[in-house]
Amino acid sequence: MPRSLRVKPDRLDRVKLALSRNGFRSQRSLAEDVGLSLATVSNFLTGKPVDYAVFDELCRSLALEWREIANLDFEVLSPNRDKSSETIEWRDANQNSSPSYPNGAVPLGSPFYLERTPFEKQIYQEIEKPGALVRIRAPREMGKTSLLLRVIDFAKRLGYRTVSLNLEQVDQSILSDLPQFLRWLCANVTRQLRLPPQLDEYWDEDLGSKISCTSYFQDYLLESIDTPLVLAFDETNQIFEHPQVAKDFLPLLRSWYEEAKTLPIWQKLRLVVVHSTEIYVPLDLNQSPFNVGLPIELNTFSPMQVQQLAQRYGIDWSEGEEARQLTDVVGGHPAPIHTAIYHLSRGEVTLAQLLQSASTATGIYDRHLQRHWATMHEQPKLAQALDTIISAAEPMKLDAILAFKLKSLGLIRQSGDRAIPGCNLYRQAFKSIAS
Repeated sequence: MPRSLRVKPDRLDRVKLALSRNGFRSQRSLAEDVGLSLATVSNFLTGKPVDYAVFDELCRSLALEWREIANLDFEVLSPNRDKSSETIEWRDANQNSSPSYPNGAVPLGSPFYLERTPFEKQIYQEIEKPGALVRIRAPREMGKTSLLLRVIDFAKRLGYRTVSLNLEQVDQSILSDLPQFLRWLCANVTRQLRLPPQLDEYWDEDLGSKISCTSYFQDYLLESIDTPLVLAFDETNQIFEHPQVAKDFLPLLRSWYEEAKTLPIWQKLRLVVVHSTEIYVPLDLNQSPFNVGLPIELNTFSPMQVQQLAQRYGIDWSEGEEARQLTDVVGGHPAPIHTAIYHLSRGEVTLAQLLQSASTATGIYDRHLQRHWATMHEQPKLAQALDTIISAAEPMKLDAILAFKLKSLGLIRQSGDRAIPGCNLYRQAFKSIAS
């Protein structure tokens, strides 16, 4: 791998568009978020060379697949240096450097990834089965994409073909139009499988887009490969915002899963569907892909896992008390846990200071909390329901849909039909939210 990479000239517009799509108001806000200089971020966005590790970090922050935008024919090496030795030196230096700010998915090979036992083993076993379907669900920032990276890597090591599609990267105009979305799906799978596109040969408007898409997969894509294909959809919740498309597309996935029971060609396909919120579009349960296959719902970290992660950052919490304190405040949510331990490992703050300021505008969770504040502002009924839960002296019963939404955001925990705040951080931060 070269020491430096730059964005392909014909991908620069896509990269710049990803800036606003991922909530960054400016180059400066992206630079501050990832802890880089403004000049470095500017170089990346204008196609100038940046360090490989920086390139990878910025791609993850912008939800971009680095291999799709990197000019791999370009590299910067010192003159008279051997390329292979340069790569080894870079890799050793990278492994010995201080940990990067935890943001987005945890890269493959990172020592800061905690195995999601027993989920990895369950999923690995499932995708080896003909016609498998795996559903991974959890609130945002719970580690779904990090787990998916490892599922895809496992499939590749089995010799399977893999295609991973992040629906956050799809234009809203495409997501809101079923025929256009299904053509987008077929085109992207074709490209990632490195097959020549033949959409027009299989698309028949008289038969409709769903049958055309199914025919394209069955008669072209699956026939063209001689190994199983793992097709993964990340951020599938993006399509829930377009109910008319969701009501056709999600049953289509279910139909492909069912086809594998009678048609051997469909047994090559292994589906992995990842989403961060419950499905709210009205679907016939007999058509929904969300009540078949292997369901995986990621849990929060236990105090023992928090203790283990701290050790990987070089922090000795062998007594366990610090891990319990942090878990009590943030509820074991992986992203806040990683953020806290990262700052503690740098000696920037003590645990007592961190916990004291956690729910305030000056604390390390300000951006995390602001995202939830924005959601509450947009959905007053949800804010009122959260206020009810926080204000109550005992677990409360909520409307089922409101409870589902709050749980999907990670803001509440449920026991039966009763709910309590997800953690003390949210209890303190969202006091009197509806006022």
